[in-house]
Amino acid sequence: MRHHKHIERSIGEYITARYRRVVEVGIGDNPDAARVIAAAGALVLCTDIRPGIGHEGLIVVIDDIFEPDIRLYAGADLIYAVRPGVEMVPSLIALASRVNCDLLIYHLGCEIYEDGGEIVDVGSVILHCYHRRAP
Repeated sequence: MRHHKHIERSIGEYITARYRRVVEVGIGDNPDAARVIAAAGALVLCTDIRPGIGHEGLIVVIDDIFEPDIRLYAGADLIYAVRPGVEMVPSLIALASRVNCDLLIYHLGCEIYEDGGEIVDVGSVILHCYHRRAP
């Protein structure tokens, strides 16, 4: 479990050094990356499809990535997800494209979508960038 906390902290630190308005998709019961980002003042909100998800100090709203409420993501410069199901990735890419923001994903093991996008080496963690915002 301690190893997972290191992964989430590394993800959060990478994101806070590069982004100002961030949305996490599918927070579930794993708020560690979001807490790091929120502490730096960059986290806007977190989403999950399940009702009743709450983490002290974080704004968590219900949203379905397959039918997202675009208003929740408007103005974000990054959408990210930690260990999403691979079936979620096409919807995440479409959403990031629609709101014109970057999309970073930390995959479970070697589960990737298509070509894996752009590899982002964060040291001990590998992220996949599936969409870059247009200038």
